[in-house]
Amino acid sequence: MTRPRAARRMRANGVESRQRILDAAVEIAGERGYEGTSIAAVSAKCGLPASSIYWHFEDKDHLIAAVIERSFAAWLTAVELPGPEAGTPLERVTAMAARVARSLVEAPDFLRLGLMLALERRPAEPRGRAVFLQVRDLSRQRVADMIRALFPTLDEDVVHTLTTYAVAGADGLFVHREIGGDSVDLVAMFELHARLVYEAARGMTPTHCPKEAKA
Repeated sequence: MTRPRAARRMRANGVESRQRILDAAVEIAGERGYEGTSIAAVSAKCGLPASSIYWHFEDKDHLIAAVIERSFAAWLTAVELPGPEAGTPLERVTAMAARVARSLVEAPDFLRLGLMLALERRPAEPRGRAVFLQVRDLSRQRVADMIRALFPTLDEDVVHTLTTYAVAGADGLFVHREIGGDSVDLVAMFELHARLVYEAARGMTPTHCPKEAKA
């Protein structure tokens, strides 16, 4: 019994250490950006030796990629359209938008770091940037699937246009809050953005007022 208990304790300690490292990396990267983040700084912040960090992560780039993945996994649960019991299609869309905005306020790491990396150009692409682009594509698919579900008669080119507009608008609102701080009500802005995308989809629907899309 001693060995299994010891093994479980080691695994628990390993998980706890990993979370401490990721939490520290989030704080450092949020303050200093990608370039200003270093293993030494993360080590000082989390109180673990650099050797412990390298045991979990190959290098700084893999550490930042893990930060983006962890934050994205938590955020993605918010990108889920509520069921019909939640109200009209428009009410369901705005409810989802509000939930997404709250998740970004609580855990903005993946989008903040991801946008930093996506906007930079380096001879060798960081792993963190590649991970962000992959998870961003997944979020785009979620949005596109939602539009198709609510407006099944829309042409695929229109779905693509609306998805691009929805994601780009969300990016812009997030950046605006990062600049403006708490004075920007991100939830209200996301709800407004969702309404505009919804109304645009209704206006671009060939039947103009599909049964499922009625508000």
